[in-house]
Amino acid sequence: MPWYALLVLAVAAERVAELVVARRNAAWTLARAGVEYGRGHYPVMVALHTGLLAGCLLEPVLAHRPFLPLLGWPMLVLVALAQALRWWCITTLGPYWNTRVIVVPGARLVSAGPYRLLRHPNYVAVVVEIAALPLVHSAWLTAVVFTAANAALLAVRIRCENTALRQAAPA
Repeated sequence: MPWYALLVLAVAAERVAELVVARRNAAWTLARAGVEYGRGHYPVMVALHTGLLAGCLLEPVLAHRPFLPLLGWPMLVLVALAQALRWWCITTLGPYWNTRVIVVPGARLVSAGPYRLLRHPNYVAVVVEIAALPLVHSAWLTAVVFTAANAALLAVRIRCENTALRQAAPA
């Protein structure tokens, strides 16, 4: 369990790094007349991701979940791949990437990197991570609950983001 706790703490540290990048990028986009959309769902998203990390730490201890190598190792690989995809998205979008939905009116959609293949590749990374991280240490209840909650949140988030991008698109 100690190594799993370190993994979850490493993911938490990665989230902090994301927030640092997001804050810098928010300042950049807002300085270019960026407009924020969907402020109402953002606190829910923060709570969901914080709850996920807490669940990952608590469920294996409280429910005596074992590490199952045939499940845990493949899930660890998926967590690593999700992180790689997330940072590919972040570097591809550059200053336009954010944890909030902030768009600069008239800016062109990015169609490089993973955005050549998918419209919302960062959300693929999020979905994979939310399902896989708890399962590294058999926290199946956390995986199920937060995957379902994330699906509901992503329905709102993607609709918000698509609307924002449509409204801000160059004429």
